[in-house]
Amino acid sequence: IKYDLLFERFLNPSRVSMPDIDMDFDSRYRDEMIRYAAERYGRDHVAQIITFGTIKARNAVRDAARVLGYPYGVGDKLAKAMPPMVMGRDTPLKYCFEQHPKYTDGYKAAADLRAMYDTDDDLKRVIDVARGLEGLKRSDGIHAAAVVITKDPVTEYVPIQRKPESGQEPVDAPVVTQYEMHGVEDLGLLKMDFLGLRNLDVITDAEAMIRAQRDEDFVVEEISLEDQATFDLLSRGDTIGVFQLESPPMRQLLKAMAPNSFEDVSAVLALYRPGPMSVNMHDDYADRKNERKPVEYFHDDAKEVLGDTYGLMIYQESVMRLAQKFAGYSLAEAVSWRKAMGKKIREAMEKEREKFVSGVVSNGYDVSLAVVMFDIIAQFADYAFNKSHS
Repeated sequence: IKYDLLFERFLNPSRVSMPDIDMDFDSRYRDEMIRYAAERYGRDHVAQIITFGTIKARNAVRDAARVLGYPYGVGDKLAKAMPPMVMGRDTPLKYCFEQHPKYTDGYKAAADLRAMYDTDDDLKRVIDVARGLEGLKRSDGIHAAAVVITKDPVTEYVPIQRKPESGQEPVDAPVVTQYEMHGVEDLGLLKMDFLGLRNLDVITDAEAMIRAQRDEDFVVEEISLEDQATFDLLSRGDTIGVFQLESPPMRQLLKAMAPNSFEDVSAVLALYRPGPMSVNMHDDYADRKNERKPVEYFHDDAKEVLGDTYGLMIYQESVMRLAQKFAGYSLAEAVSWRKAMGKKIREAMEKEREKFVSGVVSNGYDVSLAVVMFDIIAQFADYAFNKSHS
């Protein structure tokens, strides 16, 4: 209520998919939390979720060469001719041979590989087999975070298996679904993410040290959210070791913004993403906040919704509130409207435009304002972030 977060963003009558529930724990206690869930809801109602490792391009050429009986050097030569990884991702073999907008760099870098394919029959044979292997499931593991909790026993919905580690009795091993995450969600089951977070380990340990050496009554949750020393630290960009505020561009942004309220910290996290930064929203926020630029609203009545973010719609919740205020939408309708905006489906957008404009007009505003407003909000809806999350 204090921060005007909208419950409908999480769950509402028109929502068809289950909400996503993520919980972060001190990484040393994650297993204990999963055990707790199993005891609380019944051991036969809780399972971890399987993940599948697939055969990637490099492995595929090595495997194909080995199975076809070629010397090790053949597979190695091909693997080394593969395009280098881009941000930890391989270029699929398929797109080394045909152009794809997502893999243009990979295609360019694969010129040598294509030349080998065209000139050497043995290498051509290996690559043809490798293309058939690529993407097949190679191994299975346990998803790092996902746990499913079911109403009836898990076996009523999905096949399960035990995954014992070496030397472990199967009966003590974790129960794991044999369908992966998307299959489990498609069945309508509730997936929860139990994440182990090292930053929480650091906080737990720091708290214990402060209690031992400085103040035995110290409790980290009781630090005021208005703590000036903390805002000074953030404004100096002195944030190495502070969760999510560590990268050099983020520290630059903190200096430019000089946060002095909890809302500013929330805004930094929502703004520091590729979308908002590509249209310079992060600089606009910092400049408007520190009076280097004037704060502007597309209509005076929007002040009430956008006052605390200096006229910028940085949150999905602001987009929903504006649809509610100007077009008379219910919050459940506003959620669906925001989703339609995000998906960029032309017909859906045009249908929404008509509904929105007539809603704004029947609320007593001018039709020209309604048209302009729809476009402004549609543009922001793309970049807006979930405020509850922030």
